[in-house]
This record gives sequence, C-alpha cells and structure tokens, in this order.
Amino acid sequence: MHRELPWRRPRFERTLLALVAAAALLPVYTVNAQDVSRLCLTRALAHGNVANDECLMHAFDRAAYGGHFYSDKAPGMSLLELPSAEALRLRRIEEVEGLDPRLWGVRLLSSGIAFLACAFLVGRLAEGLAPGAGGAALVSFALGTLAMPFAAANFGHVPAAALGFAAFLLAWRRRPGAAGLAAGCATLVEYQAAAILVAVGAYVAARGLRGVARYAAGAAPGLALLLAYDTAAFGAPWRLPYDYIANGYAAEQARGLFGIGVPRLFPSYEVFAGGGGLLVVSPVLAAAGAGLVLLGRRHRAEALLCAAVTAFFVLLNCGYFLPYGGISPGPRFLIPALPFLAAGLGPAFARRPAPTALLAALSVTATTAVTLAWGINPPFHRTIWGELVRLPSDDGAPRFTRNLVGTALGWLGAGRNAGAAAVALAALAAFALAAARLPAPRRATRRPRGLAGVAAVAALVAAAGASAVARYPYGDRVVTTPSSLQTTLSASTTTALPGGEVDFLAQLENPDPTSAMRVVLTIDLPPGLELLGPPWHERGPGCTGTGRISCDLDYLEPGMTTLVRFGTRVEPNADPELEVQAWGSTNGVAARRASLEITTGSS
Repeated sequence: MHRELPWRRPRFERTLLALVAAAALLPVYTVNAQDVSRLCLTRALAHGNVANDECLMHAFDRAAYGGHFYSDKAPGMSLLELPSAEALRLRRIEEVEGLDPRLWGVRLLSSGIAFLACAFLVGRLAEGLAPGAGGAALVSFALGTLAMPFAAANFGHVPAAALGFAAFLLAWRRRPGAAGLAAGCATLVEYQAAAILVAVGAYVAARGLRGVARYAAGAAPGLALLLAYDTAAFGAPWRLPYDYIANGYAAEQARGLFGIGVPRLFPSYEVFAGGGGLLVVSPVLAAAGAGLVLLGRRHRAEALLCAAVTAFFVLLNCGYFLPYGGISPGPRFLIPALPFLAAGLGPAFARRPAPTALLAALSVTATTAVTLAWGINPPFHRTIWGELVRLPSDDGAPRFTRNLVGTALGWLGAGRNAGAAAVALAALAAFALAAARLPAPRRATRRPRGLAGVAAVAALVAAAGASAVARYPYGDRVVTTPSSLQTTLSASTTTALPGGEVDFLAQLENPDPTSAMRVVLTIDLPPGLELLGPPWHERGPGCTGTGRISCDLDYLEPGMTTLVRFGTRVEPNADPELEVQAWGSTNGVAARRASLEITTGSS
C-alpha cells in the first residue's frame, strides 16, 4: 500500500483559482436568517456576551434558554467572522438591507476563503493521484457541486468542509497534531463535523497509537471552546442549542436526534433525484463515487475513510425532516462530505476522462445557473434544467432572468444581466482551461471493465435530466383547488384620525399535513393608507410594493405559522372607512382573503 500523501500542483493552478473565485464569489445575496443568527452572536461575542436578546428577538434561527435568546448555530462561524465584522465596521445586522458590500466582505473573508482553500486541497490531491487531472477535479468540485452557491454565503458548511478535509490530508501526511487542530475547529463550526473528527481519529489510530495523543491534544482547543460556549449559553457542556429551538421547527427538531431519524423514502428521493438532487444538479459526483473505488486499489484506508464520511452525511441528510434545510438549492447538509467524495475525481478523470468530463460539464452548467438564480430553485418545483430549457420560450422577462441575484459588479454600475454573464464566462473559462489539460486516455490493452457501471450512471443522469425538462415529477402541476393557507389580520387600532398611525400584524398559517411551497402573502392597502416603510417579515427574501404589497415567504412546513408586520399612516383625504385585505397563496393559487376595516373619522 502507498502511504505517503500524493500532493502535486496542477497546471495553471493560480489561473484556475482566480477564475473559480470570480465565478463563485461575485454573487451577492440579500440578508437571510443565517446572517442574522450568526452575526447577532458575533456582535454579542464582541461585547463579551453569548446572548443577544435585542438582535435575536425577531430572528427565525434562534434558541431560547433562561429568558434569553441565543443563536441556534455552533459558534465557530460567528468567531471566524468577528475580526472581519469589526474591521469592516459592519452595521447591526438587523438594520442591513439589500445588497450590502460590508456584509459581502464579511462572507468572503470567512466562507469565501474557506471555499478557495478547499478547492485548492482537492486540486492538489487529485493531481498527486492522477497527474494531469488536478485542474479538472478542482473546477468540478468548486463549480460543479453545492460548494459553489454556498461559497459566498453565511453558512458553516463550506468552512467545516475545508477544515475537515484539511484534517484528513494532514493525518495522511502524518501530522496528527495539526490534523486534530483542524478537526476540532471543524466541529466548532458545525456540530455535525464531529463525525469527521471521529473518522480521522480512527484513521490516525489505525496508523499507530503514538499519534492518537497528539491528535487529541490538537483537537482540544476547538472542542474546549465549543464546550465553554455551550456551558455559558445553556448551562452545561452537553447541552446544545438544538435542545432549545424557538421557531416554527421546534416540534420537528424535538423528534429523533434533533430532527434526524431513520432515512425515509421521500427525503432520500429529494437528496438524489429531487429538484436540487445530486443526479440533477451535480451528476459528476456519481463519477467521483466510482473514483473512490479506484482510489481504494492503491490507498485502501484513505478511500474507506472518504466513503465512510460520505455515507454518514448522506444518511444524516436522508433522515432529516427537512432534506434541503429550508432556503437552499439542494441538500446542503452534505457539503462537509463533498471534498471527501471529490477525492475520487482524480482517479475518475484518469480512468474515464471523456464520460467524467461530460458529467462535469453538466454539473458546472447546472450549478452555475443555480448560483445565479437561487430564488427559483428547490424547495420550489421546477428544476434548474426546466428553467434553462424554457428560457427561449418564456414570454417577456423569463423567470430565470427575473430571479437573477446581484453581483459585486453591480456596485461598479453593471446590471444583473451583465453580472450574471461575467460569472458564467468565468465558469466557462475555468472549465475549458481545466478540460484542455486533461491527459489523453490510454489505449486499452485488454477488454475495458466497468462499462456496465458507466452505462448505469449515464442512464440515471439522463432519466433525472429528462424528468427535469418534462416537469415530471417535479411539478408546476396545474392546481385547481384553492389553497388552504389561513390569513389573520389585526391592527393596533381600528379608529384613527387623518395623520394617525395604524400598525398591522398579518399572520399566515399552513394547516395542511403537507408543506406549502412558493408561499406569498399579498396585502392590499386602499387609497388613503400610506405604507411607512418596508414590512418586517420572518421568512423569505422580503416584501415589495407599496399599494399592493407582495411578501415572498418561501415555504411553510405543516402547522407552521409566520408573521408580517407593517405600519401605515392615514392620509388627510382618506375615506371614512378603509378596508385592508390580505391573503396567502401557494404555487400561485390564492387562499381565502382576510379583511379589516379602519374608521378614519373623516367627513
């Protein structure tokens, strides 16, 4: 067995990393629940606290314990973002709106750097395993998997992936102390990364017991910080924020192990073949799985570790009650395992360069499109392939282009279409340069093996893609029955003189036993009522409009309730009676309206 770490620099490595950075880090997302939860904790830590009641009072991702509100995340990302948030003088996160350059900078200096480091590690390992394939593996991982849309987002998955994979490579290089430090920090960032900590520890022990003590010593600082945080926030080192979730998912989180149970059929379908499933968006990972088998012929222990980590996160995701984790283009809980699975890309490119390159091209196309139009993807019904195929036939402004995210080029005056074109061109250039450097396939001296496996993978990918284009079983189904969403309106007062203020609360509930997707709350303000400012909302990208207000609330799980608050002022010439109406809709189908009358005292 070959025990030394294969490590080589791919050709054009710096150019490829620059193109990957341009493609993945230029997109700028609006503020989301993850930003609020993590950066509320960052601000608390800057002031020597772990609770932040003022900031988290109206947050969605929060935990409640002892009369105070806490982030429901592991503290590692908040710690990682502390220096950049202070250096960039980030505003209070609850006051940040739209595309904020300082928030984007904080994301880049945490998750963005981790993303590039992880791509670098995957490329170096792949080149060491299969000379000439490192660049293609680097680009396929970085721009062909869910790592790309999360590269410049405030989630802990990509930093946990980078740290966990670094721990594995350091252990392979016989640096157990440094490996333990990286694995401990990965667990500090994401609790689930404890599985990587254990797996790499077992690998270190299998190579000799002398390294175990050094590995444990290396892991101690990260684990000590994590246990200290849990003790300070929740009273004991074994208590986790998942025990005290204070949002609409509390009941689901309480089932099984923090919402994780035995893998079920529908979540498993979603993970592999749903709208953001691996076979639909990242089919190159099928080739990576086959590559792990090839890797095992020369590096058995390392291949087994990569397979074990991948299997753990797949089972975790398939058993979780929310397989895509809310607002996500796919099964994001798999991200910490992706570099371990990508360890098979080098051998896959070396053995089957043409089929693997084809799968990589499909993956880069789909993932780049997902990154550019996150808002129209799962949990909504159409897949990204359905959107792309229908681009020429959509009348007016296609749905895909309507939902393009902003990019950093927008601050230089470029429009969203120009920014999207720049991202797509960077991704295309990266893939073209990497694919051009692939070595020519070696001539077979005997009958090639594995053709049946190649054919099976191709058939699965083709079936998933065809279903996506045909909209079956993914959706945009015709719905003829009314939505059952229930809307309730209340106001601070039902009588107000001209010039007076009336504050409204709209409550939307999903009473069905199934999830409500593409949920929108529409509010009609009559002439005579002036909206005072953007409505406050718990979920989704936010609200637009002034007379008719449209609030995109993403989706609602069974039994979930969400709130929207907004303030109005009675105008001088308002009618004596003003009627405000509000109603919810799911997948474009409206539910029953709620109404409330305001008496203005006008004559």
